[in-house]
Amino acid sequence: MASAPQAQLPLFYNQLEPLSSAQHADFRVRPSSTAPFLANHHAVPLTVEEFPLVQRRMPIVFSVGDDPVPLALMGLNEGVNTFLDAEGKLLDDETYIPAYVRRYPYMLARLRPDSEELSLCFDPTSDTIGAFEEGEKLFENGEPTELTRGILSFAEQFEQAGQRTSAFMAELKEQGLLMDGEISIQPEGAQPFVYRGFQMVDEAKLNEMRGDQLRKMQQSGMLPLVYAHLFSLSLMRDLFGKQMRQGKMPQQPVPLAVN
Repeated sequence: MASAPQAQLPLFYNQLEPLSSAQHADFRVRPSSTAPFLANHHAVPLTVEEFPLVQRRMPIVFSVGDDPVPLALMGLNEGVNTFLDAEGKLLDDETYIPAYVRRYPYMLARLRPDSEELSLCFDPTSDTIGAFEEGEKLFENGEPTELTRGILSFAEQFEQAGQRTSAFMAELKEQGLLMDGEISIQPEGAQPFVYRGFQMVDEAKLNEMRGDQLRKMQQSGMLPLVYAHLFSLSLMRDLFGKQMRQGKMPQQPVPLAVN
């Protein structure tokens, strides 16, 4: 999931700059209790390792397009996040925060398109990293601090998880198990809200697979992940209910868009 610093940056990132002990010797990281960059986003990328945790809290769907990715839905409509307030503060301290969010504002990226080497970069527009007087140092005597080594380790683990997630998605596509998703939810005395624009596993095709195919998926650990996704879809109606209680419903039914 790493990419070179370029105009087309991943979700949340406005700019990308390599972290350097020479240029950022006086940089520190200060903690934040809010995530304003997440407050208006309803779909967050997931890694497959997170499915077991997320499936009890949020619906897991897949984006549309040639290269779909798993997504945790934090709302059903564009710009709606039912887990955070307008300032980006968690409404429930026990909410699971996907690794993609926890990684921000850092990521591994290729500095040159012709190189396979990945470098630790950061988004300089984030207000959690900079030449502050308070916070934890990123470098000490020209060397990375324990904090910086931890950030790098997490970014490396995320990169590896991203590769496993890509392999999982490639297998879903190869088996022809993805289908266009649709859910219709009708509030009492109102028009139904029909949500489309996402993909899901075709349960009918899954049930028709041969025993040896299912056994292979079970042995690889893929089958439990598929069922975690399918079980999580029941939370779509719960998420709809949260939006209604929070007064975050659109005036007219509009389709879900996660691509």
